[in-house]
Amino acid sequence: MAIVNVNPTRMELTKLKRKLVTAIRGHKLLKDKRDELMRQFLLLVRENRSLRIEVENAIREANKHIAVARSEMQDEVMDVALMMPKQELSLQVDCKNVMSVLIPVFSASYKTADTNDIYSYGFAFTSCDLDDAVKALSEVFPQMLRLAEIEKSCQLMAAEIEKTRRRVNALEHVMIPRYQETIRYISMKLDENERSTTTRLMKVKDMILAQALRQNG
Repeated sequence: MAIVNVNPTRMELTKLKRKLVTAIRGHKLLKDKRDELMRQFLLLVRENRSLRIEVENAIREANKHIAVARSEMQDEVMDVALMMPKQELSLQVDCKNVMSVLIPVFSASYKTADTNDIYSYGFAFTSCDLDDAVKALSEVFPQMLRLAEIEKSCQLMAAEIEKTRRRVNALEHVMIPRYQETIRYISMKLDENERSTTTRLMKVKDMILAQALRQNG
């Protein structure tokens, strides 16, 4: 493991020890964040799976009604029936913060509260299967909205999980071992310098004592 390129001094040793403490604390926080993101992500994935089945079944049923209606009605009549919708829908997009990930929250509001406004035509010259198709699509719309919300949230959370995982691995396998190795290296160097200094002082002391003995002798 390569060490950090620093001078082996006590000041640098103190700095590195502080950095190591910060890195270890950051590593724990990032691991906790990654684990919580994974938990939230798996909950969304499970909801996404069941919701997608529900939406696909509803759309499949609506398509069956549309196919029957087309067989019973002329194309021009169906086009005119669906040309001018009475109901209007407004979509509002907000954001929710989940572990620093801004995930979308969709909310829909209709122009009128009358449920019959989903039908843009009179019932005299249209097929009842067209009514069933419009009703089925209208009823499944909230689930479709929630499905879009979940799938976008899953994309954003998956990207954040991957980014957090890389940071955790970088700290765990690169930065923290490098700081630990550098701290050991500097500590050894300082101990070695201290022993060398002690040895030199002892030699100087012995030389002074020997010189004093010669002078007194």
